[in-house]
Order: sequence, then structure tokens, then C-alpha cells
Amino acid sequence: MAQVLSLHVFFSAEIHKVGPSKPLKRIHKPKTSLSTRRKATQSPQSPLRKTQKLNLQVSPHRAVSAVRLMRIEMGGAFADLLNDKGKGSGDNEMGYVERTLGFRTKDLDDRDLRLVTDIVGGTIRWRRYLDYLIGSLCHDEKAFRSMEPLLLQILRIGFYEIVKLDMPSYAVVDENVRLAKVSLRPGAGNMVNGILRKLVLLKESNSLPLPKLEGDDRAQARALATLYSHPVWMVRRWTKLLGQEKAIKLMMWNNDNPSFSLRANSGKGVTRADLVMQFNMLKVPHELSLHLDHFVRVKTGLQIVIQAGLLKQGLCAVQDESAGLIVSVVNPQPGDSIIDCCAAPGGKTLYMASQMHGQGMLYAIDINKGRLRIVKETAKLHQVDGVITTIPSDLRTFAESYQLKSDKVLLDAPCSGLGVLSKRADLRWNRRLEDLEELKKLQEELLDAASILVKPGGVLVYSTCSIDPEENEERVDAFLLRHPEFRIDPVDRYVPPDFVTKRGFYSSDPVKHSMDGAFAARLIRTL
Repeated sequence: MAQVLSLHVFFSAEIHKVGPSKPLKRIHKPKTSLSTRRKATQSPQSPLRKTQKLNLQVSPHRAVSAVRLMRIEMGGAFADLLNDKGKGSGDNEMGYVERTLGFRTKDLDDRDLRLVTDIVGGTIRWRRYLDYLIGSLCHDEKAFRSMEPLLLQILRIGFYEIVKLDMPSYAVVDENVRLAKVSLRPGAGNMVNGILRKLVLLKESNSLPLPKLEGDDRAQARALATLYSHPVWMVRRWTKLLGQEKAIKLMMWNNDNPSFSLRANSGKGVTRADLVMQFNMLKVPHELSLHLDHFVRVKTGLQIVIQAGLLKQGLCAVQDESAGLIVSVVNPQPGDSIIDCCAAPGGKTLYMASQMHGQGMLYAIDINKGRLRIVKETAKLHQVDGVITTIPSDLRTFAESYQLKSDKVLLDAPCSGLGVLSKRADLRWNRRLEDLEELKKLQEELLDAASILVKPGGVLVYSTCSIDPEENEERVDAFLLRHPEFRIDPVDRYVPPDFVTKRGFYSSDPVKHSMDGAFAARLIRTL
């Protein structure tokens, strides 16, 4: 989608507008560099400085996973490892290992890449639960809280491999002890050995420590937050909104390995049948989308698709069906004039453009010039650039300064991303309850600005990748009170009935529909 050289950007196109590139203001804690943290936690006599550059005894996927987890936690990396070069990403990761730990291991093979992806994503998802187990086995809260970052990540990896991946315990203990000894010091290895062996005994006797689900609502929310590894505020919010049973199912969905959908690029003349033929040749398991003609679901084998170059050639794009259905709500047609108000990273922009068959004009507006430039480059790759004009601007400023009006306007608004936590393993830990208040204010400002760009009789589509009513239905209701010139246009003509709410909005439910959670309202300007 938005970027040819990084699959993370292809993924983030499905996560709508979540992340630091959007104009959401928030106070961040000062970040400490990896090198600074490492220096602070190692003595001058640390074996790190003495280790040879190439160490063939250390497990490559564990070394890469540990360093990547540190980078993610410190804000220097995303949870997604793979890119369109496949093994090229392994070379990059080994470079980080050498700079951080002072040595390289043997190169990552395909199996190692899959393990890194699984271990990093799983360890992040289950972080709260893993930390509860580690803290319980340490028997010293202070020691656990003051544990150096690399040692903590090694323990998290070992606990995840034993508890969730059911790897052979002897191998997990041996390999993680070796990693701790080589990258830190012998004493760290001894500590890892003792704690992991305790874990193995408890697991074999089916007596892992678990929080009790008892007490008042707050106490139960804390227990559920640990058992299913989510922030307490999310658990309390979802329990109140959905009920405890549905909230648990949602958390289980978020913790499962995500599946991805790929969209055949009709702008380049590629059909779904063409894509299926490629998958059959590559022996990639797949399922046809039940809701969209251009989409195919892939649970495993995405790395094979990437290495085969299908994305790099512009034959397909990673795009969740929930995002594709939002485009269905817009209903782009040849000859339309369309404005995509917060266009980057460009997934919906490119899909809408492909539906216009070279006729009409699509204006892609975004505040981030760099990401918008990538949208323009990718549009050329997908051969839909003939209908796309990119406009780097803050939507709020642009709407007040220019007289541009269009038939259809899409505002895919910056949001909490609570509907895409399955794919964005790290997002749950980077969201605060306070973010929702800041986001709601921004969403209202952007909605007011987007409404200015709609022609009389034209369509305004407001969408998010959130499942929270405060970002969805409540924002639409507040907008309609401020703008009586707009009315709801039910979406039942554009999406299957299972996705239509009682009020005529589009809503996808992760548990019910097995896709990301998303929302869209289609509004008609009557004056």
C-alpha cells in the first residue's frame, strides 16, 4: 500500500489512523536510548566487551527477539518484522543485535524469521500475564521491578516459549541461559536458569500461579487484565460495554495470531483469480473473502508471498476486509470527484482509485508530507496515479482556505485503534484512557472541516478502526447536532446486512466477523 520497501507500512494502512504521525498531542516520557540503557546496566567488566563478533552458540531467533523487544518497548521499532525483502529484514535485525549485544549469531533462516515474528508478537501480547508469572516466581517485587531490560526480555521470551508455545523445556532453558550469560554475565544466566526451572516444574504439575477472579468489579477487572493480558482500563470499559463474556472473547481474539487479507490490484488488471493462482503455485493456504470480490484471506504463508515479490510488483496489497468495506460505503464510481481527508498511509486511497477505472479525480490530503509522497509513489506502482492528486496540508487549515468541493468525502479519522489490537500487538500498551478525550476533540474538528468540502447532495463518510461508541456513534450524533444540513444515509445498499447496525451505520466486529473492528457512517448533505 503506502510503502514499497516496508511491510509495516502496508500493515499500518489497515490500522487506519493510529500512531504518532497524526496531530494528536500527548506528553511522552523521555525515551532512553538502547545504548544508554545498556551502559547503565552493565559493569565495565561485563563479558559483552570481550565477546567475539560472531557467536555460533547463541540461538539467533532468541537474540534477535530480545533486542527487538527492547527496541519496541523503548519506542524504536514496530512489532512487525517482515518486509518485502523477506530475509533482508533478518540482516537488518542482526545488525541491531551486533550494535546492542556486541556480537552476531549465525544468519536467520526462514524458520528463524517465523519464530521471531511469533515470539515478538506473542511476548508483547502476553506481556502483562508473563510479568505476573515472572514476578510470582521471583518472590521479590523490588528485584522484579528493578530488573535490567535485557534480562527481563530474555525471561519473557523463555516464559512465553514454555507456557504458550509448548517448546521443549530443556531447549528453552538451555538456550535462554546461554543468551543471558553471553550478552550479560554468568550470574544473569544462573538467575534465568533458576527461574525457568521453577516455571517448568509448576507447568508440569499444572500449578502455575493465577490471579483469582473474585471481589468487586475493579478486582475482577484487574484479574481479567492479567489473565488475558490487557490494560485494566480496557477491560473495565469493555466489560461495561459488552458484558464480561463478550469482553473475554474480544481479548482472546486480540491475543490470537492474526490473519491477513490481500487485495488483488484491479488497477493493474489483476483479478482475484490471478491472485489465487499465484497462491496455489506458492502453496500458500488461503480462503476467498465472503464479502469482497477482490480479497483473499491468508492465515499463514504471508512471508512466502512477500518473498515472491507480489507486493513489490504491485500485484496485490495487504488490506483488511474491514477497511475494504469502508471503501464499499464510499462507493467510488468512475467520474467521481472524491476527497480522502487523512489519506496516509494510503490503503483506502489506492483501493478507491482502482474502482474509478481511470476516470474522475481523487484528492489525497494528509498532514504528513513524507507519508503522502510514498502514497504518490505507490499509486504509480499500482498504476492508479492518473486519478490521484496529493495535497500535503492540515485538513482544518485546507478546508478554510480553499474552495474545493467534491461529490464524496472520506474522513478516515485518527482514532484509538481499539478494533485492530490483534494486528498491532504493541498498541494496547501505548494507549491511555486519556487518549480518547484528546482524540474525540480532534475527530470533531476534522469532521467539521471535512463537511465544508462536500457538495450539496454529496456524501460524507466518517470512519474509524475503533469499536468504541464514543469515537463512533457519539461523534456522528454530536456532528449532526452541529450540522443539521446533513442526514444519515443507511449503508444497507453498500455492505452485507450482517454489517449494518440498527441505525444504518457500518460496523465490523472482530469476534463475530473474524476481521478488524471498524465503523463508518454515510451522511448526505441536503443543502
